Amino acid sequence: MGNKYPKKINERIYLIDGFDMGESERTGTYVIDEEQLTIVETGPSPSIKHVKSGLEAIGFSLDQVKYIILTHIHLDHAGGAGLLLKECPNAQVVVHPKGARHLAEPARLIAGAKAVYGTKFEELFDPIIPIPNERLIIKNDGDLLKIGETCILKFFDTPGHANHHFSIFDPISNGMFTGDTVGVRYEQLIADGVSFFLPSTSPNQFNPAAMQKAIELFAAMDLQYIYYGHYGMTDTPEEALSQVSMWLNIFLSEAETVYAEKGGFEEIASRLAKLVKEHLKNEGISKSHRVFRLIKVDLEVSAMGLMDYLAKKVKV
Repeated sequence: MGNKYPKKINERIYLIDGFDMGESERTGTYVIDEEQLTIVETGPSPSIKHVKSGLEAIGFSLDQVKYIILTHIHLDHAGGAGLLLKECPNAQVVVHPKGARHLAEPARLIAGAKAVYGTKFEELFDPIIPIPNERLIIKNDGDLLKIGETCILKFFDTPGHANHHFSIFDPISNGMFTGDTVGVRYEQLIADGVSFFLPSTSPNQFNPAAMQKAIELFAAMDLQYIYYGHYGMTDTPEEALSQVSMWLNIFLSEAETVYAEKGGFEEIASRLAKLVKEHLKNEGISKSHRVFRLIKVDLEVSAMGLMDYLAKKVKV
């Protein structure tokens, strides 16, 4: 499944599959072919070999890369930035103000990931290489970055999934690179004619009000495309945002019920999995479809975030 070669999304944007966790169509790197060659997301360090071979297949060299933009600093999106930067002598890394110091000094990022992934950390994320401060560019809400004569990217502060998250508007395609802030797209279902999107409510900065605000912001912008960190592009943003908003309410409702019953995150994940399977069954998707392997992982992480959010809410 999946394709080792970059997918040409439109005249100037390509998508390279990073084969995160050994899975195709899981986490991707976007390449914007402008005067200043720009990459959005690197994926984790084990994906960098795929990013490099993808760039070569398109016809670019590493010394042509000028900007590496990270929507946020979670390791599945940004963990490989330091490793890639070592081989891109003319590049700078563009990051949210709340993420910059963790890229320069990644000790806390590494400790946090080890706490979650344990013995799998090395296989999934190693190595995490610090990025020198002089090679970091910080972009705040509303800031711009000119990458071509007619292309000026615009940055939007979009917490909800994480506080160190921004989204990037590309005016040429009228599209938004959204990282995880308005959810996950399951490319694996497209071949079956099903467009399916879920929110990503991972710990420990999940904020449903901020997530809904981002959904509403993008809906009001009348975008033509959304480019997801996981995974690929949709040309039906209205439908995608509507689905994520609906499921966000379901996630919260189920989590609140379980929390009131003093259940754990496993119970939240189990209930959500049952609802998702029922929904996809009605769309004609077999319960043995490979997408459920990925959805299971996503729902477990989202359930942890929901439980964390509710526990913090009670303490306030």
